[in-house]
Amino acid sequence: MCCKSPSYPPFYDAINDTGRRLQASPLVDNGQGYEIDFDHLANQIDANTRILLLCNPHNPTGRALRRDELEKLATLAEAHDLIVIANKIHADLVYPGQEHIPFARVAPGLAARTITLNSVSKSFNIAGLRCALMYFGDGVLKQRFTQCLPARILGYPSGIGIDATVAAWDRGHSWLEGVRHYLLELREQVITTVRTALPEVRVHTPEATYFAWLDFSDLLLPSAAGAYYLEHAKVALSAGETFNPGAEAFARLNFATSKVLLQQILDAVIAASRRA
Repeated sequence: MCCKSPSYPPFYDAINDTGRRLQASPLVDNGQGYEIDFDHLANQIDANTRILLLCNPHNPTGRALRRDELEKLATLAEAHDLIVIANKIHADLVYPGQEHIPFARVAPGLAARTITLNSVSKSFNIAGLRCALMYFGDGVLKQRFTQCLPARILGYPSGIGIDATVAAWDRGHSWLEGVRHYLLELREQVITTVRTALPEVRVHTPEATYFAWLDFSDLLLPSAAGAYYLEHAKVALSAGETFNPGAEAFARLNFATSKVLLQQILDAVIAASRRA
């Protein structure tokens, strides 16, 4: 299974727990943001590769992939007859100037090899109701899945979760628009504060999600960034090494909170960084 890295930690667990082989393809920092190294990705695909795991918008970097990038991925998937599992759980949270393009619509016939995963749990903050969906672009593809994993094994979502999902996507547009506007202000608070107070810390403006992927490499911290800031700033950033082995100098900041609390978090990180 091919997967871009760094990536959401449970993706790695899912691959390992199902006995599959991970072929990771690291994203490249081009100075303006993270991008796919298509040559490296192509070299990771061999005769035993069956699945391309796509996270778009991307967690933790916040990228919203452009159409040309998705078209290149589509070409690879078709050339190697790959099933594409497209996770778009942050699709509702794309910032102005960017767009979310569903992978299954990028090219004719692509839906037949695509399984789309989505939920309102991130954009409407109702993960506790435990409702998500899988959309199979082709009936044959769904049949292959259900033959391996019957519905009774997967379990069933709660009625409340289903009703909340329908209500959110049918009648929650104005509320969601307000959330996106507020997240935009929080994003600017993070980027402006970090670049002003901690210019040694590299961070690219996320195009989607409510995450900032912070690179503390130049601070030469005495321990992994996640552990350091937990001990010295009392701030629980998501540890970089859980997203990508070897990324101990990185950490993910979830900025979906109040402006006051976010500033307290940033101030604590800044103070701890200056003591490093």
